[in-house]
Amino acid sequence: MKLVEERQGQGRLTARGENVGAVPYAIRRYQAMTAGGLPVPGLHRIEGRLGLESLPATVGFESDMPLHLELEDGRQIELRLIDLSGEVLAEGHGPGRCACC
Repeated sequence: MKLVEERQGQGRLTARGENVGAVPYAIRRYQAMTAGGLPVPGLHRIEGRLGLESLPATVGFESDMPLHLELEDGRQIELRLIDLSGEVLAEGHGPGRCACC
């Protein structure tokens, strides 16, 4: 996987279908590449950290919790909370899903 993008900013976080507020984020997007250097459509990994300490403690975050993050530029991504320190991850296929899975 090749690092293709890094973003930092303030985004809107949704958990359990409810907007929980604005949260600082720092994410990195990696893209799978063929041996010839071309991108594999839809095969990616997103890693990063959310500043959960800026949100109310009443949110009740849990490890492996699905989250929805709207970035400053309007893009939206689905992530999983890896641990309560704010580490997040998303990996797998995008809209161009292959037939193998």
